[in-house]
Amino acid sequence: MCGAARSITRRGPGLRWRLTLLATALVAAVSGLLLWLGWVLVGNVVAAVPRLPAGTPVRVHGVDVPAELLGEALRDSARQQVLLIGGFAFVAVVLAAALLAWTVTGRVLRPLHDVTDAARRLSAESLDERIELTGPRDEVAQLADTFDAMLDRLQAAFDSQRRFVANASHELRTPLSVIRTELDVTLSDPDADEAELRRMADVVREATARAERLVEALLLLARTEGAELAVREPVDLTGLVGRALRAVEHEARQRGLRIKCCAEPAFAVGDPALLERVAGNLLENAVRHNIDGGWVEISASSDPQWTTLRVASSGPRIPAEQVESLFEPFRRAGVQRTARNGAGLGLSIVQAAAKAHHGRVRAESLPAGGLSVTIQLPAAP
Repeated sequence: MCGAARSITRRGPGLRWRLTLLATALVAAVSGLLLWLGWVLVGNVVAAVPRLPAGTPVRVHGVDVPAELLGEALRDSARQQVLLIGGFAFVAVVLAAALLAWTVTGRVLRPLHDVTDAARRLSAESLDERIELTGPRDEVAQLADTFDAMLDRLQAAFDSQRRFVANASHELRTPLSVIRTELDVTLSDPDADEAELRRMADVVREATARAERLVEALLLLARTEGAELAVREPVDLTGLVGRALRAVEHEARQRGLRIKCCAEPAFAVGDPALLERVAGNLLENAVRHNIDGGWVEISASSDPQWTTLRVASSGPRIPAEQVESLFEPFRRAGVQRTARNGAGLGLSIVQAAAKAHHGRVRAESLPAGGLSVTIQLPAAP
């Protein structure tokens, strides 16, 4: 059945049984070989005794044996003793080897059972369990440590997903609640005139546009995180910044922002469409989270290895310990979560795009207030 969890049952003896049987079989083979060699050697040694004159009777184990048959009788007797005593020794050695192999393999494989039990207990609600294997740091301990590290990554991913889903639900609920409230209030008013309907339509359009922007940002973030780039080509970051500035210049002019922009070309290797979105997000953040009459500074540089784009802006003072959290989805600097300008995904998309380009991004709070965001991308050859 499609989508159903598969339960695989493997038939046959387990690893402990197989290792025990293999060790026992090897010991039995070696012991059998030694017993056969002893049987052959004893027979050859006894057969080499000096021959007595023919007709001389010799008593062996209470039985008179002709002298000419003495060597053969001694050889058979010695070989019987070897088989009798060696048989008991063979059985004892094989049983001891089986018991030792069973005990040793059980102790060696016990950590593997711990890993298996932990994997069976694993669920989205029990990701905090760890094996924390003690003892010698052998291959099994390395496997347990690797499993613990994998659980650390899974727990971080699940926690991030939970926060993301909760925040996305909250953000989408806000515009939907606005739309429903406006419709209910307007429809319940029998005297609503054209002006009231137009006002309601404007509010609904604004809430719808906000929900649309949020959904587009969520889709872009989902496509960017952990994805491989489909396009890699030289891209001039200065040109992308120029196009992004044209999209925010009206808002910047209304707020009286002073913008200082770079002029020298700076080429990086990457996806032009995604890098244009990165430049747009950085400038939108710099303008929207600024103060009236503030400033924005944009600089770009390049060296043989990295191309760097830096966007700094004035704004509210941000504590240094809160800077890293700005890269989390739905976190905004200097505004409340219910703010209507932006979805709080800008820097999350920037960080995801930087990772997709094998680059890096960092943010720093400025002493006088505001934020500086620097992204480094592989330089074009």
